[in-house]
Amino acid sequence: MNNNKENSVRKPRILEVSMVLVLFLALAFSFTEFFNLPIQLALFIALFLVILLGLRLGYSYDDLQEALKDGISSGLDAVLILVAVGTLIGTWIASGIVPSIVYYGLGFIHPSVFLLATLILCTITSLATGTSWGTAGTTGIAMVGIGEAMGIPLPIVVGAVLSGSYFGDKLSPLSDSTVLTSSMCKVNIIEHVKSLLYVSIPALVISGIAFTIAGFAYSPDNMDLNRLESIMTALRSTFNINLWILVPVVVVIVLLAMKKPALPTITFGALLGVIWAVYFQDMEWTAALRTAYEGFSLQTGNEFMDELLNRGGIVGMLGSMVVVLLGLGFGGLLSYIGALEVIVDSLTNFIKNTGRLSVATLATAFLSNVFSCAMYVSLILTPKIMEKHYSRLKIDQRILSRNTEVGGTMTSPMVPWSDNGIFMAAMFGVPTLQYIPYMWLSFAAIILVTIYGYTNKFIWYVEDEIGDEEGKSQSGVI
Repeated sequence: MNNNKENSVRKPRILEVSMVLVLFLALAFSFTEFFNLPIQLALFIALFLVILLGLRLGYSYDDLQEALKDGISSGLDAVLILVAVGTLIGTWIASGIVPSIVYYGLGFIHPSVFLLATLILCTITSLATGTSWGTAGTTGIAMVGIGEAMGIPLPIVVGAVLSGSYFGDKLSPLSDSTVLTSSMCKVNIIEHVKSLLYVSIPALVISGIAFTIAGFAYSPDNMDLNRLESIMTALRSTFNINLWILVPVVVVIVLLAMKKPALPTITFGALLGVIWAVYFQDMEWTAALRTAYEGFSLQTGNEFMDELLNRGGIVGMLGSMVVVLLGLGFGGLLSYIGALEVIVDSLTNFIKNTGRLSVATLATAFLSNVFSCAMYVSLILTPKIMEKHYSRLKIDQRILSRNTEVGGTMTSPMVPWSDNGIFMAAMFGVPTLQYIPYMWLSFAAIILVTIYGYTNKFIWYVEDEIGDEEGKSQSGVI
């Protein structure tokens, strides 16, 4: 950009930014809640609202289009992972992998500990694989199927699945969000994970206790055992079910645990699903391969079975892909014209201590999810916007990376029009607003971050070491 152009460009005013963002929220909410229109359309319109603001600020259309493309390119990895997860879900249902997990789960998991078991299994899977989407699309779908068969309300089951899935997503060194956040905050990934443990472990214990207590409400006495038996019979009659069918699950988890790249590993798992569908379920090669693109489809006459089995494939992910692409572009434009930075700069006088800084970071990450519709944008923008405030208060970057991860990763599935929100709602058939109250691990983590900020516990400054037992404090923090 030449000097004349720099002189002609100005920062947006807070009123201008607020008007654009309010219009976007009005579009997103009205389209989804009142007019039954796709959020993708609201996002597409919102792109041009930001472009109009950018033109008003003095930017050329060519510059804005480049910013749009740069924003999209920054998150294309997520789109490719979506494609791979779609193929995995379709082929793993066709091969009998997901039905087998549901079948054995119904036989061995006691209803009263089912919610806790769901939390633990999804936690282990996400830690081993480093992907919340992969965990939700495999272990998550199976656990939701088991919970539905047991008569446990789906929103609370999804809450347990998401709690476990996002625990690993923000803690596993294999997670792309963990790697991205640590790199954006200029923090060693191991130090980033160690810092997160102070929040994540207590949050996991709290949510585990909550799901255990909630699970006591569900016992065999309150369930239709004949329905469970009929579902297991239907699974046995529709699929060849045995333990050997679960081998691809072990293979994929082991490969991801060995730090093999997620995209080829998940795709390889989908290929194993195709082979297993041909060998164990006697499907034709072409039909098995088609499930990778179109998803699995079967009409059994059993409503539960049809709802559980008819999903997956690349086609099933197209809506989420469009949201990710448009959301990344929207976030790229907002970042380019400095919109979110203007909002945070207006809060500078508010950020006077560690507690307010923690709240401001959580809010910035959440609003980035709301207005960019993509978790990756939130994890990129939040450190850029908040870093100077941490430096001003001499707070260690590890606290910035921890707060960014909690505010960005843990709140993304709470936004109905975000990439994670749409993916999870579509995956489980449960609206975002219904499962949000049961995302207990996320709420516990957010509360703990806030408490730590205001009490100065587990807060480190530039001269502190992360192992300081007393969480060294400084004057003027509260």
